[in-house]
Amino acid sequence: MSSKSALAQRLAIVAGFEDPNVSLEQYRTPPELAAHLVHTADLQGDIEDRTIVDLGCGTGMLALGAALRGPTQVVGLDIDPAPLATARDNERKVASATEVEWVRGDATQVPLGPDGPTTVIMNPPFGAQSGNEHADRAFLETASEIADVSYSIHNAGSDAFVESFAADNGGEVTHAFRAEFELPHQYDHHTEEQRTVDAEVFRIEWSG
Repeated sequence: MSSKSALAQRLAIVAGFEDPNVSLEQYRTPPELAAHLVHTADLQGDIEDRTIVDLGCGTGMLALGAALRGPTQVVGLDIDPAPLATARDNERKVASATEVEWVRGDATQVPLGPDGPTTVIMNPPFGAQSGNEHADRAFLETASEIADVSYSIHNAGSDAFVESFAADNGGEVTHAFRAEFELPHQYDHHTEEQRTVDAEVFRIEWSG
């Protein structure tokens, strides 16, 4: 197992969105945060010899991080074809031993039925845009249906919501940690060159 810092360095070459869609809240997951999430999942035994599904994979940061840690298979799912094309290019650059299957589909409509032990890793929309509130809820619903464990990144202060949702859907939050999420200036409503927001990562076990 490579170190967390080595994983972050490997993921630093993963390109982000060329033309991000504000309605989908498309942001590149910072390599350090992706490495932290994947490394933590690996230490918990949630990567190696398992199926990994990255819901709303974007350009593939989390999926490719997991692919470097010995899973049985990795699936990256996104509704937007443009970042999926970038994800395929990123896969060639990262050169992981495990091939990733990139699938176009709606992460909120349960398009997959993986067999065997399955871990969902995801950076869902925070629901920060007007009309898109609680967008992360639908991603959690999918995770609860297809996985026995999930890791997801949410806006800071989401602990009560995530814990309540998990409890109502046969799940339990077993781990939570704070993280920083760097947002570059990429949308018209952004007024700063770069902004760092507080985020939280949750590990949930689903009884399904």
